[in-house]
Amino acid sequence: MENLKIDGARLWGSLMEMAQIGATEKGGVNRLALTDLDRDSRDLFTRWCEAAGCTVSFDAVGNMFARRPGRNNDLPPVMTGSHLDSQPTGGKFDGAYGVLAGLEVVRSLNDADFETEAPVEVVVWTNEEGSRFAPAMVGSGVFAGEFELEDAWAKTDGDGLTFGAELERIGYKGEGCGDRPATAYFEAHIEQGPILEDEEKTIGIVSGAQGQRWYEITLIGRESHAGPTPMAVRRDALVGAASIVTAVNRIGHDFQPGACATVGMLESKPNSRNVIPGEVFLTVDFRHPSDATLAEMNDALRAASEEAAKANTLELGFNQIWSCPATVFNPDCVNAVRKGAEIGGYTHMDIVSGAGHDAIYMAKVSPTGMIFVPCEDGISHNEIENATPEDIAAGCQVLLHAILDRAGGN
Repeated sequence: MENLKIDGARLWGSLMEMAQIGATEKGGVNRLALTDLDRDSRDLFTRWCEAAGCTVSFDAVGNMFARRPGRNNDLPPVMTGSHLDSQPTGGKFDGAYGVLAGLEVVRSLNDADFETEAPVEVVVWTNEEGSRFAPAMVGSGVFAGEFELEDAWAKTDGDGLTFGAELERIGYKGEGCGDRPATAYFEAHIEQGPILEDEEKTIGIVSGAQGQRWYEITLIGRESHAGPTPMAVRRDALVGAASIVTAVNRIGHDFQPGACATVGMLESKPNSRNVIPGEVFLTVDFRHPSDATLAEMNDALRAASEEAAKANTLELGFNQIWSCPATVFNPDCVNAVRKGAEIGGYTHMDIVSGAGHDAIYMAKVSPTGMIFVPCEDGISHNEIENATPEDIAAGCQVLLHAILDRAGGN
């Protein structure tokens, strides 16, 4: 098994071809979940998998499963995968790498005429990004029982279109969800941060992921004319929001090491240059490896929001719309990744994921591990996101050995 090799050039070619779907001028992709472009990427994945001898199915939330049979098909499969949807100005590796690395493992096993004991399944999870339908990781969340299927179907985008209707429209609404046990799940991904590059390591052995909380905050004041309205009587929602934005940044610095705090969206109404803003909507993203620290950050945000509303005579709507506790991955799967890195002779280090991944929800229902490879300057969720062919191939080679460690064969 140690002599099996993936085809790095073939993997790179598949990534570049997939990146043409939703390609942007700056070299990234815009492939939002359940759009026509998402459907096109799924169609291409299906054609490739069927050509590799896999059977492809999809469930009621649109998660796709490409199955390569094993010697004993009564065994639960070893799963690997990620997602094909992107941010509006996303990169060509985020998500797609994990999916196509799984496909390359299947192709390489075919090339070697290698029969695994357990089946191998390559998975495409629906709406991992959460940029069109919040929150993130809906497909894997429904699969793992964290979200109700009907609630997922009812999610709406900015135009009021529902998740369920759009899933049906693109032709990927199947039946059932979460009734597929797995022997193990592995996910290969670019790091989306600078640590591996700074440490000059090729492989990140991911031991777990930090916790996350998402918030939506609304401040309502009173619209009035920018000229005749005295400063002392204004109820300026944007001034209150500015105070919260500053507080979010302060909280991120106060809870180091490990804290990340971000205001990602801010919408002001009526958004006219000579009208005092009467309503502002903003989102907050908190992350930390400690759930206890996240709770303290939550308390600090709530206090700052209430203070901003009181100081500016505003109505406050404060909602935590999603949370995900810190995750520890399965030791056997982590060790399988470590062995794969050692077999390949790659420099490696242990690392905790700063981003959310479908592997976090899979860890609730299956032994799970992740593999990171470096990305240039740690940049992701950006059209200039980049990785080298050599690192991409190395991560896939480690994935191959990790899968074989759990699936057995020959």
